[in-house]
Amino acid sequence: MAKKQTPEDKNYKVIADNRRARYDYAIEDDIECGVILSGSEVKSLRVGQSNIAESYASIDDGELWLTNSYIAPYQQAMFPHEERAKRKLMVSKRELARLGQATGRQGMTLVPLVMYFNHKGRVKIKLGIAKGKKNHDKRATEAKRDWGRQQQRLLRRGD
Repeated sequence: MAKKQTPEDKNYKVIADNRRARYDYAIEDDIECGVILSGSEVKSLRVGQSNIAESYASIDDGELWLTNSYIAPYQQAMFPHEERAKRKLMVSKRELARLGQATGRQGMTLVPLVMYFNHKGRVKIKLGIAKGKKNHDKRATEAKRDWGRQQQRLLRRGD
């Protein structure tokens, strides 16, 4: 989950959040990546028009790519961008090797969790190394969450 904004992080702002990912996948680990964007894409993100709910990350030819993420077109742009283009993600070679090993051998997938501006004003994306949940796992997670809510209600009422 993204951290809360503090007075030191004036530029920190969540752009897009993939809440469905935590329901559909069991997140084992996460990693922060930089995103290579054009000027009109960044301006559109500053306005807050994006969606990463249906996107995924993959490794092609030794590079990490974000596929099917939506960034709305910026109206005042002189050179508009493609809305659902593949966008390159920046990670170190060591991290790329670790991600490749996780997706290749262990059957994991790379799911974008949150896209945000960091404290320096740069666009970052947090990828989760995840394994897909089965329906019974989803039901168990939902039942556990509901029981937690019910406990909180009971504690508040004092019964």
